[in-house]
Amino acid sequence: MTGFFAGLSLGFSLIIAIGSQNAFVLKQGLKKEHVFIICLLCAVSDALLIAAGVAGFSAIITRTPWIETVARYGGAIFLACYGTRSFWTALKTNSSLAPAENGNSSLAVVITTCLAFTWLNPHVYLDTVVLLGAISAQFPGQKIEFTAGAVLASFLFFYALGYGARILTPIFNKPASWKVLDFLIGVVMWSIAISLIR
Repeated sequence: MTGFFAGLSLGFSLIIAIGSQNAFVLKQGLKKEHVFIICLLCAVSDALLIAAGVAGFSAIITRTPWIETVARYGGAIFLACYGTRSFWTALKTNSSLAPAENGNSSLAVVITTCLAFTWLNPHVYLDTVVLLGAISAQFPGQKIEFTAGAVLASFLFFYALGYGARILTPIFNKPASWKVLDFLIGVVMWSIAISLIR
């Protein structure tokens, strides 16, 4: 089971940092809006990328560097736009959170946004495909166990984040809290976008 626990611990350590995808899942969890499907999309996407990395897809990315370039600039544009939207919301919106009353985004829009955060983020490829794929080579004969551990970490993390966000609901009954969250999300998005371009 060494490979399983290595995959589990590495999966948690790579995913736990606050990034654009995690910020989006947190916000959906606070709004109680399509939480299950968003967590499922994020976890399944991670599972596919981890499996691809362990199967050796990182070698293909290394041989075709234009894939990374397209993902990097596409991701930067998307994150910059979403960050701008968050700043605008922080400035213009003055409503408190009544989570059940705030679920007004269509499922199609939320799914599209979630998939963009996941698949247009080069950091996701670096962590899942390249890094986990490379580390899995250190566990010959245990790659399936390693993959299972890393995939389980994704499922546990995203569902804990999405549904655990509800604990913070009392804080987000105040308009100021949403303004601060939207502003911080904007900062995270712009910071990642700038780092991708650099």
